[in-house]
Parts: sequence; structure tokens; C-alpha cells
Amino acid sequence: MTGIFQQYLVYQVQKIRLQGYCVFSQKLKHIIRLPFATIAYGTAAMLLVMVWDPDISILSISTLLRIIMLAEVVCAASFMTLYIGYVHQYNSFHSQPDVLKSLYSPLQPSNSVEGPRYQDGGQLSDQVMALLQYQQENIHFLSEEILGLQESLSKYERSNDGTAPQVDLAHLLAAREQELRTLSAEINQLQSELRLARSLIEEKDAEMQRIRSTNNQYVEENERLRAIMGEWSNRAAKLERVLELERMSNLELQKKVTTLKSQTHE
Repeated sequence: MTGIFQQYLVYQVQKIRLQGYCVFSQKLKHIIRLPFATIAYGTAAMLLVMVWDPDISILSISTLLRIIMLAEVVCAASFMTLYIGYVHQYNSFHSQPDVLKSLYSPLQPSNSVEGPRYQDGGQLSDQVMALLQYQQENIHFLSEEILGLQESLSKYERSNDGTAPQVDLAHLLAAREQELRTLSAEINQLQSELRLARSLIEEKDAEMQRIRSTNNQYVEENERLRAIMGEWSNRAAKLERVLELERMSNLELQKKVTTLKSQTHE
């Protein structure tokens, strides 16, 4: 039962996403699978208790199973209450689809390279596609309404009931057609903006590739300089050892000279 109910909730969330409530569907997406997971884990715990048959002096097996079932019911009820609270909150606001608000600001032209489209470039295409799906759903709905209005208009034109209903239906049909043309123009604009955003993201990726290649060259140059510095350090250490040996030999020679001088004086 919980699995069937979960599939129904998943279908509802997908339907809500197609209607343009992208942020709302993201909130519900993390909740709809929790009741089924709670029941599944609780059932697994009860099966484990039955198979394991622990010897607990304080609690009996039936009491432990009742505790697990109570925890299941409380957790599932909490998640469902949270789900119903979100739905009631969005129904009470009567707000417009949030995908409209979330897309217009990133799609505005940016002066700097570090604009919003680059900061969130991974989600921009998904958001635009969500908006396009929303607009397509609206166009489909409006097309069905236009077909229904055309049928009603044809019925009124064939009848002899006066001209007022014909005028009203013609005006409503023209308004719907104008709205449909507006939505089509908006979809074309969004598709062009999506292509522009993708091209800019590709340019940014190419620039990042160039920066990475330059950085790799700098890293190779630094490694080569470190190797040269290590070689010079080794040479300096060898020279220091040679100088130390030369100094020791000079000291020995000076000792020998002083010894010879003392011998000649004697």
C-alpha cells in the first residue's frame, strides 16, 4: 500500500513540476520517498527481531514489535504531515509558478564574466527546460480551449439565437489566440536565450581549458626550475666540501711549515 501511494505521490510531483512549480517540486521530492522507506526499514527490523529472537528480560518479542510498529507509524505520519503542510502552504499563497521567477534573473544579460549564468551554469539548462515544458503544457491547454471555443462558435453561427454570443465567443477566441501567439514568441525567445547560454557556457569551458593548459605549463616550468635549483644546490654542496678539504689541507701545510721552521732554528 505504501509503495502504491509513493508511486502516486511521485506522479503528482512530476505533474506539479510540469506546471511550473520547480522549487515546490524539489521540496516535495525529498519527502515523498520517506514514508515508504520508513515502512520498509521497520518491516526489515521486525523480520530481524523475529529471526534473531533476542533474549531481553525487560521487553518481550511482542512488545518490541509493537514499539517498532509505533515508531513506523509516528515517522510516516510526521513525513505525511510535513507533505500536507507544504501543499497547504502553497495552496494558501495562490502564487504564480516559481519557475518564472527563478529563470528571468539568470537570463538577463550580464556585464561581467562572473555573472549568474556562470555561477550556476549546471542548473540553467534544466531550469530553462522546465520553463519550456511549462509553456508547452500551457500551449496544449490553450489549444484545447481554442478547439472547444471554435466548436462552440461554429454551433452558435449555425444557430439563430442572435449575435451577442457570437461576438463574445469571437472576442474570447481572439484573446486566446493572442495569448497563444505570445506564449509561442516567449518560447522562441527562451530557446534563443538557452542557445545563447549554452554557447556562453561552452566559451567559458574553453577558457577554463586554456587556463588549465597554461597552468600545466607553469607547473612544468616550476618543476624544471626546481630541478635546476636542486642541481645547483648539489653543485654548491660539492664546492663547499672541496673548499673544506682545501682548507684542511692548507692547515696541514701550515702546521708542517711551522714544524720545519722550528727544526731549522734548532
